[in-house]
Amino acid sequence: MNPDIPLQLLGGITAREFLRDYWQKKPLLIRQAIPDFESPIDADELAGLALEEEVESRLVIEHGERPWELRRGPFAEDAFSTLPEREWTLLVQAVDQFVPEVAELLEHFRFLPSWRIDDVMISFAAPGGSVGPHFDNYDVFLLQAQGKRNWKIGQMCNSESPLLQHADLRILAEFEESAEWVLEPGDMLYLPPRLAHFGIAEDDCMTYSVGFRAPSAAEVLTHFTDFLSQYLTDEERYTDADAQPVSDPHQIQGDALDRLKGLLAEHMSDERMLLTWFGQFMTEPRYPELVAGEELGEEDFINSLQDGAILVRNPSARLAWSEVDDDVLLFASGQSRYLPGKLRELLKLVCSADALHSENLSVWLADEDGRNLLCELVKQGSLGFADE
Repeated sequence: MNPDIPLQLLGGITAREFLRDYWQKKPLLIRQAIPDFESPIDADELAGLALEEEVESRLVIEHGERPWELRRGPFAEDAFSTLPEREWTLLVQAVDQFVPEVAELLEHFRFLPSWRIDDVMISFAAPGGSVGPHFDNYDVFLLQAQGKRNWKIGQMCNSESPLLQHADLRILAEFEESAEWVLEPGDMLYLPPRLAHFGIAEDDCMTYSVGFRAPSAAEVLTHFTDFLSQYLTDEERYTDADAQPVSDPHQIQGDALDRLKGLLAEHMSDERMLLTWFGQFMTEPRYPELVAGEELGEEDFINSLQDGAILVRNPSARLAWSEVDDDVLLFASGQSRYLPGKLRELLKLVCSADALHSENLSVWLADEDGRNLLCELVKQGSLGFADE
């Protein structure tokens, strides 16, 4: 995608301008980002997804058994018949993993790294429905798909911003409105992290939320050190072979901290290890149980493709790749594998193509490393044969 071509999705500015002026800086209202947008899924179908065991869903009822009552799915079939006429919201996570037509929406956002995208959450709200004033710690694009929603924009927040006492929802106790817009189908609002916002349905309305992965510093440190510890031997310890006599045996002196920082830096600055961990972490599937492969031999795999079978990415899988010296590194649903540099174009194809078949794979099926990689991705579950 050319970053200097104006995009309808961004209101006629270029991706470069958007990233420079708005991304993680300030909100952007885009009228008719996707002109005449029609949701590929309706309210009844969204409610149907919320009945499924593997789908993550929530109901927020502003005036339920208690203020801002939260109910978690999966829901029973009669759960929606007992809801009030107003002021409730159904939220369903990762609809893109279950409805291919919703996943196609993400093609509009290819000016951003695909490994940064988390999921497409869809909310349906009755008139007056809301989840209260709140803020997110990640970027989000809010696309109006049905009806009208009033969006109020507030102050920048942080961990010290006062919240209402609520066991499940992070609702702001104070909201300082700075702007207000009503969005109609096709309109979109971009919000940077930590910006307070408050959406209220004016009628039956549906909103798509394209959210982005943004691991916290705590997550990075915890997960990376856990990852590193798998490769460190018990002999690697704090040492002080150059120690000098001390005047006070109870004092921890600065040189001890210098040695400790050196021990940490030796491993924390290993770029290969950091890249390997980061790629695995950012491609971990939201629902690992949905990434299940099938056992098959390479000969059966090749025969299937030659007989016309088509490979597609598992909707729950995440793929990315990187270069390391002369090699390439593939990340597939939380796993990684170093590969010879000659497979660079195959990795690009696997990560981007809608379908893989004997024609676009012909060069790689003739290569032993290419055949092995494709077969392993099917066994792992990131790739699978399309249903006939």
